[in-house]
Amino acid sequence: MTAVVLDVAGVGKRYASYRSSLHRFATWCGASIAPTSVYWAARDVSFQLRAGEALALIGQNGAGKSTLLKLITGTILPTTGALHHAGSISAILELGLGFNPEFTGRENIYQAGGLLGHARGLLDRLMPEIEAFAEIGEFFDRPLRTYSSGMQARLAFALATAVRPDILIVDEVLSVGDSYFQHKSFARIRKFKEDGTSILLVSHSMGDVRALCERVILLDKGRVLKDGKPDEVVDYYNALTAAKEQSNLAVEQSREDGGWLRTRSGTLEVVMDRLELVDPNSGQKIATAQVDQPLDLVASVTVNQDVPRLVLGLLLRDRTGHVVWGTNTWHTKQSLDHPKAGERIDFVFKFQCTLGPGSYAVSYGLVSSESIHENTFEWHDNALVFDVLNTHLPFFVGTTRLPGEIVIRR
Repeated sequence: MTAVVLDVAGVGKRYASYRSSLHRFATWCGASIAPTSVYWAARDVSFQLRAGEALALIGQNGAGKSTLLKLITGTILPTTGALHHAGSISAILELGLGFNPEFTGRENIYQAGGLLGHARGLLDRLMPEIEAFAEIGEFFDRPLRTYSSGMQARLAFALATAVRPDILIVDEVLSVGDSYFQHKSFARIRKFKEDGTSILLVSHSMGDVRALCERVILLDKGRVLKDGKPDEVVDYYNALTAAKEQSNLAVEQSREDGGWLRTRSGTLEVVMDRLELVDPNSGQKIATAQVDQPLDLVASVTVNQDVPRLVLGLLLRDRTGHVVWGTNTWHTKQSLDHPKAGERIDFVFKFQCTLGPGSYAVSYGLVSSESIHENTFEWHDNALVFDVLNTHLPFFVGTTRLPGEIVIRR
């Protein structure tokens, strides 16, 4: 079995308020004085991280993610429980952490690198690579105060990943800056993972979470709410976010034989009765489509209660969970006003199957506006799964067939 590199056992962090600073100081000396209020930023959190595993921590703001990362890195001490890690930890928690705004980028590498435990000689050898990876040009020898937040992120990431650690902790800082450097950073993270580094990622980008991690932990009010596969936890989190804003929503999950996870939630004031992929020529329901085949996605809904407005949203994902395409009838200016109880409505989405070979899933939302967080009548992830084959066109890879041709001139 793969070795455990991080063991978090029953960890909690409590912050207490006292009537005066004197009372607080007295508790440090062993006095028993009751606090005026107590707040647990983390409570009874337990999990293990194994070598080469990529684990994401997700949750709404205030869920306890940052507190947990600070506990793991030793920035703060736990009130309860214990943490043990094997090997080196490199963490990117805050932009410019350990940097001096008056120092140049090069000088900050020496200072912050020293705080990370790197010897001066090692930093001398790593400096050309750090400078090249950061790609900030002449700013590398200018004061940090002249940097943009994106440039600071580049410098911080280049330093934190100059030496491959046993555990790499990455907070939201990678969401800052241009898309080019984000791709470059994640390429390095993936390479570290392939080489055996364990990754602990905190991100609000569910696409990054699905692409990088094999496991996700959902935190809520400082506690572990769910721990499992990315599709299971991410879909549950999305449904739970809507449910928190609408107290009468329930969340149901089930995994199909093919491995696809279905997550359903909503008030059920409007529900989907039929969602099928149909050949428009024969009218037959199909489970496997051909590349370039014309298709109809037929959706029939029943209105159980009068609602002010009805919007149908459609989302197409590939097998890895990446969104291939999506829209809704709000954006196409086809929202329906005041549908009545008992009414049945058919939606037919006609399209050409320009998808690449593979397996795909359709998710739908029945809502009242462009947002799923307002009047979610029904939301169903991976409600319809189908396959696409290429039997008659030249070979290509990817999730999309581009209707083009190669012209050669000699």
